[in-house]
Amino acid sequence: MVASSDQQMIVTRFAPSPTGFLHIGGARTALFNWLYARGRGGKFLLRIEDTDTARSTQAAVDAILDGMTWLGLDWDGDAVFQSHNARRHAEVTHALLANGHAYRCYATPEELEEMRAQQRAAKLPLRYDGRWRDRVPTAEEAARPSVIRLRAPQTGSISITDQVQGLVTVNCSELDDFVLLRSDGSPTYMLSVVVDDHDMGVTHVIRGDDHLNNAFRQLVLVRAMGWPEPIYSHVPLIHGADGAKLSKRHGALGVDAYRDELGMLPEAVCNYLLRLGWGHGDDEIITREQALVWFDIADVGRSASRFDLKKLENLNGHYLREADDHRLASLCEPQIEAHIGTSLTTAQHDVLVRAMPDLKARAKSVTALAEGAYFLFETRPLVLSEGAQSLLTPDGIALLDSLARALKDESQWTEAALESAVRQVAEDGGIGLGKVAQPLRAALTGRTTSPGIFEVLVLLGRDETLGRLGDCLNSAGIGVEKGK
Repeated sequence: MVASSDQQMIVTRFAPSPTGFLHIGGARTALFNWLYARGRGGKFLLRIEDTDTARSTQAAVDAILDGMTWLGLDWDGDAVFQSHNARRHAEVTHALLANGHAYRCYATPEELEEMRAQQRAAKLPLRYDGRWRDRVPTAEEAARPSVIRLRAPQTGSISITDQVQGLVTVNCSELDDFVLLRSDGSPTYMLSVVVDDHDMGVTHVIRGDDHLNNAFRQLVLVRAMGWPEPIYSHVPLIHGADGAKLSKRHGALGVDAYRDELGMLPEAVCNYLLRLGWGHGDDEIITREQALVWFDIADVGRSASRFDLKKLENLNGHYLREADDHRLASLCEPQIEAHIGTSLTTAQHDVLVRAMPDLKARAKSVTALAEGAYFLFETRPLVLSEGAQSLLTPDGIALLDSLARALKDESQWTEAALESAVRQVAEDGGIGLGKVAQPLRAALTGRTTSPGIFEVLVLLGRDETLGRLGDCLNSAGIGVEKGK
């Protein structure tokens, strides 16, 4: 969907605070903003709200930019840093002061605390009481530090037609004269957001519904400046699978953790986040291209969504099976190299690529995919799992001896030829193929599960296969030469 020439271009923004990682809820907000703008031929902007200098860090900025890039949520132009606009924020405040929409407040911290204590005692909302709204300071008072507050309307009501929440109205009596500039001249969050949204040309504000109350206060400032009002969409927050507020135990991790620790693919994460609160019929698998055409913020539900890590893992399994084998091998390689303590050679990398079709058939994460490939590159002799060791009984060792003889004589190292040779060993022993495959898998992989045993034989190659079988026979007291 592309905006026609006679329509205003849609401009959305994602505005995270760099006080930590890009969390999963923020990633969904960014995705919704990106889809809404991109799907309509608009612009998607990124603003780093770093005015909290005590808590903002460069590491967090880097994590946000990295997470956005990994998810494929590109933004137009350079990222805007809110702290760079402090002079502009002050300029707007003084314009409001000049036209009577703001005023200086000389209340001391002690006076404000006393005011709040009285309100708590009377069980009233904690709200500035407007004591300096229409008061002229004495010379002594005017010499004290002061803040500048917005003069909010005291009667009537303010309504917002929210694209998600519908029509929402609050009485102006519930609004307070919030601070625009602190006594040290620094701007507050409420001021900075409004000014930056206006200056960046933001037409649609899409954010979490925890900001809905802020919207009414911010709208007072927008109207005081005579600026165009943005269209608001306040999206319900994400809860855990049990309905409780999302926490780390539910999967409230940074986007980087989904990639680096859980082994998720970005397309799986985006697909899952897209379906948290929005849907298109019964479609579960939705491509980026389809989402750009189908997504509309107005179709997002008003109820909180439930995050289920198991569902994300299952969805990730689908995308793993669809992914390019070379790409998956490259994603697995760092983990494998860390495990074996050395870099893969070009030949080993090629083996990893060839193993992908079998490995990814049962994996649900890149982490599991890499773990499934460890056996290909383990140094000899293999360290066998407890389950694998239990399969190497005297009967199992005898079968390995027969298999080593048969495989040593096999001239064609192909799946078909190897299957024929192994089946012949099973027939000669009067047992089923599975009884032969179990100790063979244990000896070759050190575990009880792996890709198909004939694929394993081909991937390991003749020399490595016979070497691993020889190791098991030697440890059982059956020498390689004796086994011939």
